[in-house]
Amino acid sequence: MAGRTRPRTTWSTALAWRLERQLLDPVGSESVADVVRRLGAVPSMDESLAELAVRTRRRGSRPGELAQALADGTVVKAFAFRGAVHYLSAQDGGTYLALRAAGRQWELPSWVEFYGLSADAWPAFRAAVREALAGGPLTVAELGEALTSQPAYRHLRPVFDEGAGTLVKPLTWQGDMGFGPPRDGRATFQRLDASPHWRGIPDLEDAGPRAVRAYLRAYGPATPDHLHYWLGNGLSAGRRRIDRWLDGLADVLVSVDIEGTIALVLEDDLEALLAARPSGAVRFLPGHDAWVMGPGTKDDRVTPACLRDDVTRRRNPVVVGGVVRGTWSHRGDELSVQWCGAEPPPTRALEEEAARTAGILGLDLRLSVLT
Repeated sequence: MAGRTRPRTTWSTALAWRLERQLLDPVGSESVADVVRRLGAVPSMDESLAELAVRTRRRGSRPGELAQALADGTVVKAFAFRGAVHYLSAQDGGTYLALRAAGRQWELPSWVEFYGLSADAWPAFRAAVREALAGGPLTVAELGEALTSQPAYRHLRPVFDEGAGTLVKPLTWQGDMGFGPPRDGRATFQRLDASPHWRGIPDLEDAGPRAVRAYLRAYGPATPDHLHYWLGNGLSAGRRRIDRWLDGLADVLVSVDIEGTIALVLEDDLEALLAARPSGAVRFLPGHDAWVMGPGTKDDRVTPACLRDDVTRRRNPVVVGGVVRGTWSHRGDELSVQWCGAEPPPTRALEEEAARTAGILGLDLRLSVLT
């Protein structure tokens, strides 16, 4: 692109292209695993919200399909962004885990002192975990019992008695294990390599550029600050690494002027971006959906300031043309929309999306709009 005038577009057009990339306009027909792969990660703090995030992007979806994908091994569940549990695709989830492991937390002096596991002892501990899980999924208590029966790890019994939350996180980052299907309401862990769909953890310097490309395909056009938020604040990949990966991709990136903001897009996507037309699609999304969490709730082109607190607190956003215009909730037989904005709400489009959402939820709901 050297010597050419920088391409220009508008935010309404850019968001319309992003809606298509995120299977929101039009709604897609991709598999559950492909939806998760497209988004990069789906938060699973609330399983009902995680399932809605996937189902709202699929035509003909079914209840329980995300849990079934986990059982089938086409998606995995691990500690990822911001230390929280997320669904990732088995095909390329290892890309994000490689970045999350880059800080090598298990080598920090404070970690070694607290857990009594030196950096040299860590590979053997990982192997012991994999061996304990060889027979199938285990709860934290069962995993702890298997490990602390060995003299080398007997001192970890109090850690497992308290849940071992921090200790087990790097084991998911390094691909030794992930969450399995829950058993009697309790979380389980299973080996990730037990699934034929699991592609493993790539080398960090291979994973980094892959993660940058994946973000720009789903959340572009994006600024370097967006990438630092997603891969840095989210995965602790490190500012210098991210800048180096961006520099290495300079030949395949194009800078676009979007109403005065200079943003990046993959060169292969430029033509489709410039050909996009603004969207009027209305979508009812779950709280902490990728649509708002991917660019971050501080991005006021997606989440206006008047709604930032609501969206940050996991309230369900109503998105119109890619911009959050309100929130929605349901109680009893009523689906309520709290509208925010000077323009009148698009009543008919809200009714159509409310009916679609009610169908996904399997409920008979009537819509009310509060302004």
